[in-house]
Amino acid sequence: MNHKPIQLKNVSLSFPHKICFEAFNAQIPYGSRIAIMGRNGSGKSSLLNMINGTLTPTSGEIKIPDDAHIGYVPQLFTESTSLSGGQRFNAALTKVLSRDPNVLLFDEPTNNLDAKNRASLMRMLRSFPGTLIIVSHDVELLRTCIDTLWHIDNDHIHIFSGNYDDYMRERNIKRSSIEHELSRLDRQKKDTHHALMKEQARAAKSRATGEKYIEQRKWPKAAAKLKGAQAEHTAGSKKAEIGQKKEALSEALANLRLPEIILPTFSITAADIGNKTLVSISEGTVGYQHEKPILHDISLSVTAGERIAIMGDNGSGKSTLIKGILNDPTVIKSGNWHVPKQSDIGYLDQHYGTLSATQSVFETIAEWVPTWSHAEIRRHLNDFLFRKNEEVNALLATLSGGEKVRLTLAQIAAKTPQLLILDEITNNLDLETREHVIQVLKEYPGSMIVISHDEDFLDKIGIQSWYEVINGTVQHQS
Repeated sequence: MNHKPIQLKNVSLSFPHKICFEAFNAQIPYGSRIAIMGRNGSGKSSLLNMINGTLTPTSGEIKIPDDAHIGYVPQLFTESTSLSGGQRFNAALTKVLSRDPNVLLFDEPTNNLDAKNRASLMRMLRSFPGTLIIVSHDVELLRTCIDTLWHIDNDHIHIFSGNYDDYMRERNIKRSSIEHELSRLDRQKKDTHHALMKEQARAAKSRATGEKYIEQRKWPKAAAKLKGAQAEHTAGSKKAEIGQKKEALSEALANLRLPEIILPTFSITAADIGNKTLVSISEGTVGYQHEKPILHDISLSVTAGERIAIMGDNGSGKSTLIKGILNDPTVIKSGNWHVPKQSDIGYLDQHYGTLSATQSVFETIAEWVPTWSHAEIRRHLNDFLFRKNEEVNALLATLSGGEKVRLTLAQIAAKTPQLLILDEITNNLDLETREHVIQVLKEYPGSMIVISHDEDFLDKIGIQSWYEVINGTVQHQS
């Protein structure tokens, strides 16, 4: 059967406070496998809803052929429900598939999925015969299930045929080329500046000579002025030409909008922590009052500087184990538990519990390290890409998820804990913010316990040991 393509004609999306994208044209042939990428708030989910027919474009039109049967699985959140993320997702997907769609739309489908559910979803996506359009920041999904990328960036949607690694390789090559050209132009501009200074000195000398010659009646005034004007015009034209080319290349570089690099400075170093064992649990159990232990026979240790990952199905007891390490009063423990005091542990989850919605960015760090001067706080925030006055003074309630995670990382760098616990921190983060998190964690000098199903993320931050929570036990994986 020959299926007609979905057509997008001059599609734009804007809101009173911002433009997301303008005049986007595309055809989606049957069987396409498209991922929509972009920063949080760039309009990815809105574009998906336009294709689904539940949102009208600001301008333009989307033509869905009569033989297209669309199934849509929205972003699912696990708050206020007794079901796990995997259970809710599977229920929603089963309901959608029961209608026999030939076009499937997903919005961040791997968020909150454990390893087993992720693997099951990936198999289904690879075998689905129809059209896939997926909003995702999941690198494994982008690498293995996608052949076309739509990147919403700088008010436009850029289409790339190929997988994520190909796309990033091409962008990095393009950026390097433009940076090389900018460097060359900077040198040329300096050379031109020196030449211009020489020319101005020569012109000044010529004017002085001309005035002397005029006084001596050897040159007429008009000839002297003409010589000076010609010299200034030539030098000015050269400078303007180079300036215009430099400006055009600077704009091209800005349009790429690759992530800025965070180079954090931490308040402690690995040497300050020493070689001690920070966490040691043996013959441990943990659970809740009036219930049998959720985990038993726990044997786990974390030495200074060690980075471990804790894996396991949703509901297996990972969070309960973390509560035990944090000395949470709601859990009951037995056995031998040696854990750091609360002030030596940093805890970061996807809900940014260390931040207060009523404070500004500046006030958050000022309260965190009250001994710092105004200038020290501004320098530190600048390292985490809070640079403009409006960014520094913004209330936390107005920040995006990416900005909140950068500020939380700034807290960790300003008052660095010996042990950092991360709980599914990459959920709901766009790819740019994910790279910021990786940059900071690579440099973090302390120990780490990370709950995550994102194997690419775990590999990039240098995880050394793996534990799996399974059947009520914590098993070390070799």
